Amino acid sequence: MRMKFNKSRQLLFVSAVSLLGAGLMTACGTATTDFVFVASAKAAGPNNYGEIDVFEINRVSGLMRQIPTSPFFSGGRNPVAEAVSSDDANLYVVNEDDNTIVQFMIGSDGKLYPQNTVNTPGIYPLAVAVSGSSLLVVDTYQPLTTCSTAEPCSGSVAVYPIAAATSSTASGKIETPVANGSLTYWPLCQYGYISGTDSTQCKTGAAGTSSDVITPTAISVMASGALNYVFVTAYDSTVTPAAGYVFGFSVGSDGALTPVNGGVPVAAGIHPSASASDSSNHLYVTDSKSGDVRAYTFASGILSELSGSPFAAGNQPSAIVVDSSFAYVANAQDSNISAYSIGGSGALTSIGTYATGAQPVAIGIDPSTSHFLFTANFLGSNVSDFELNTTTGALVNAQRSPYTSNALPKAVAAIPHGGTKK
Repeated sequence: MRMKFNKSRQLLFVSAVSLLGAGLMTACGTATTDFVFVASAKAAGPNNYGEIDVFEINRVSGLMRQIPTSPFFSGGRNPVAEAVSSDDANLYVVNEDDNTIVQFMIGSDGKLYPQNTVNTPGIYPLAVAVSGSSLLVVDTYQPLTTCSTAEPCSGSVAVYPIAAATSSTASGKIETPVANGSLTYWPLCQYGYISGTDSTQCKTGAAGTSSDVITPTAISVMASGALNYVFVTAYDSTVTPAAGYVFGFSVGSDGALTPVNGGVPVAAGIHPSASASDSSNHLYVTDSKSGDVRAYTFASGILSELSGSPFAAGNQPSAIVVDSSFAYVANAQDSNISAYSIGGSGALTSIGTYATGAQPVAIGIDPSTSHFLFTANFLGSNVSDFELNTTTGALVNAQRSPYTSNALPKAVAAIPHGGTKK
């Protein structure tokens, strides 16, 4: 039977539909809790430039979907790391093959607008972090005339001030690198620096040997009291088995780094791959070779490994994220996540494991509510998304996860939508 409407009923019906549509549009417009930026190493086209997929997370269901104008050109080739500014207004993308960092302004709708590009001091940048108004980048090799891929040298860390907003310019511009004596970077020295006041030259070993090749892998930031500290994980690639380290620096008000313990690193397993800190001065470091997580306390500028550490993870842990009372490790070879609760002493207790797409290499938690967790799955070319139980730490797959990204995603970063971090 076909229903007939008179004109007045037609008008009422159209009005009701219009109001319903407007309500749905309003709900959709306010349902986004965060924007997630996923850097993919390869994209279509002859130059294989990288791209940034921008996803929005629904605050109710956790559903992730790309915004209409996504993806965005990464500004270079092979983007491998991302960080956001402290005010969540800018995204910084590291393009390894071009030795560049690209600053993007983030629109209120998650769109990316490239602003400026700088070259890193060293060769092959691999990690980036923000500490207040400083941007820190780690290079695989120092910029030495004697250093090349055929004859590698140890890596380094550099600091760039992030410009504040002015009456005519927005915040976020990457400025000239902070000087370290005659250098624009801090070398990673296996035996520390030649003196406490000179961070430009490495000390030789006890037997008079020069430093081995120290290959960095990741960087993380810890706020401790009035100071910020940065930790760079690395390993000695010239010995068998490899020897892992954590290098510590405090960050001055001008961005200059002061080496912790004279620049002498703390031992950290065989092949540390990633690190993250909690709010209680604990640092957690994954080891991709031994398949575990090492936990450290931090006091008076020195790291000390916790009793009971290391804690078992999966095979080839590649990334870690810590929030409140929980820690989550992405295990690349197992294609899953190891979840832990964090005790009062900083010790980890396993909650369980959760399957992801193929080879997760980056992991993050939504900054607005800490209610959703996501991984970038390198071989799966997709993003896994989970709802996080904020009481137990358990994970449940979000709607339609995993979500397709561009090929070979390597990094994730996120900002809250329409608000501030919790």
